[in-house]
Amino acid sequence: MRRLGIDPGIGGALVVLEDGQPIEWMHMPVYLVGKSKRVNGYELADWIRSVDVDIAFMEQVGAMPGQGVTSMFSFGHSAGTVTGIIATLGISLCLITPQEWKKQHSITGMGKDASRAKAIHMWPQWKELHKKGKGQALADAALMAMIGRKA
Repeated sequence: MRRLGIDPGIGGALVVLEDGQPIEWMHMPVYLVGKSKRVNGYELADWIRSVDVDIAFMEQVGAMPGQGVTSMFSFGHSAGTVTGIIATLGISLCLITPQEWKKQHSITGMGKDASRAKAIHMWPQWKELHKKGKGQALADAALMAMIGRKA
């Protein structure tokens, strides 16, 4: 079964796992609108269609204290675009809170980089995880795809 994990932010990523191993991934495709970035829905849909997944797991997002209005709109737009594409492609989508997937991987209450460290431990051969920012997004998406599976 192919599982898709999605970190839905503009700087997020998508990871396909098969038998618990990452086999495909991409960083969120974006384009510029003035100075703002938006998810490139066409490129995203084309990629998701090509990887032929059975189920998707995406972080359930919401407003965070202190986050600006423009930033929140961008984040919500990104999550909405991804949700719409997944639904249009007929893929089952499970929304999971950060607390849920972090608890499963025993990284609750740890720093931002805990998911990347956990993913490096699980998949040491996956060199892209070693890139701090982009590796973080890949790690988050991959760990979300593992939800419900024993790590």
